Amino acid sequence: MSCSNCGTGTPNGCKSNGGCSSGGCNRMNAYDWLNNLPMVDTESACRVIEVSFNNGSRKDFFRNNTLNHFEKGDYVSVEGVSGFDVGEVSLTGEIVRLQLKKRGIKENSDEIKKVLRPSSDRDIDTWRHTKTREKDALIRARAITKQLKLDMKISEVEFQADGRKATFFYIADGRVDFRELIKVYASEFKVKVEMRQIGARQESSKVGGIGSCGRELCCSTWLTDFKSVNTAAARYQNLSINQTKLSGQCGRLKCCLNYELDTYLDALQGFPNDCDSIQVAKGTAHLIKKDIFKNLMWYMLPDSSKQYPVPIERVVKIKSLNRQNIIPDELEAVDVTSSKPKEVEPEFVDVVGQISLRSLEKADRKRKNKQQQQHHRRPQQQQRRQGSGGGQQPNPPRGNQQRPPKPRKNK
Repeated sequence: MSCSNCGTGTPNGCKSNGGCSSGGCNRMNAYDWLNNLPMVDTESACRVIEVSFNNGSRKDFFRNNTLNHFEKGDYVSVEGVSGFDVGEVSLTGEIVRLQLKKRGIKENSDEIKKVLRPSSDRDIDTWRHTKTREKDALIRARAITKQLKLDMKISEVEFQADGRKATFFYIADGRVDFRELIKVYASEFKVKVEMRQIGARQESSKVGGIGSCGRELCCSTWLTDFKSVNTAAARYQNLSINQTKLSGQCGRLKCCLNYELDTYLDALQGFPNDCDSIQVAKGTAHLIKKDIFKNLMWYMLPDSSKQYPVPIERVVKIKSLNRQNIIPDELEAVDVTSSKPKEVEPEFVDVVGQISLRSLEKADRKRKNKQQQQHHRRPQQQQRRQGSGGGQQPNPPRGNQQRPPKPRKNK
């Protein structure tokens, strides 16, 4: 079951049994590995806390000038635009100082807003009532955008807890003149309007979902820095340029193409760069792909669809011979099938909940063989019985046979 405080209603594996203090139901969490370390000097402790909004889709830093000590999972009321907003504490302590350094924010900066107070029951009720307006506002905002014929898409609407301000997240390919749109939004929703442009990857992180790998999207769980991904990353990894397989939910190339790119680039440094084509007696062999795990280069000869795996040393030697105007006879390809170990079927297989056709055929085959053996045994038994009853009488059983008495001798 999901946590009782979770707004998504779906279990995400935190297993806190009713409390989200572990952060398992919140997105974009940073692990607080300094939580259990004792801090002696309380005066130099970090007074800035990290607060998440809208289940972790947006996070910001606030200075805690109050005398209250907040822990992860507490609801706090913070400064907003001419009002207050309610969020959930996601990080406290010295780990926040490291996050500020990572984001390039100074701890003593005046731009950091303040924490007003711990959220009261009235603040939380007001915040939850305001959140119910977001779905209807999103539908109405998209309709107004369509009426004004603007080339943009409203992705999400987020209201401030007190309902005085609304942020409209939109996607657009180019610049959009939405001055008239802001006036219509302000008169329609009676709030202060803020327009914020996001990209396709940011929209996918807000929506969330399951990737082709079977896990939650990286952009909606832990990935915060979106780097550009191009088709060169797929070429270095010998992947087919298939747009449907390489694209993610956002319609762009998958971010995971960059995860192993550095490893492939380091491994490809041991391969020669000028061996795209080599000369042999059968013709010019063209390079098809490179196998960095086995250090093989696959070539294809003209008028043939067969691919030949050639070691790197042999390729370098053939290329050096070609430079000397010497054409070798063969590529001397290696046999990769013989080195592949045979798959051994395990003795104990877990077949709970699944039945294969082979197991059913095997059982039928055993049943038929048993029936055939019984069918062949019956005529043999009948012949034995008939042969024994023709000329000879069967011997009586030994248990019923009585010996004749011995004759007595007369004295």
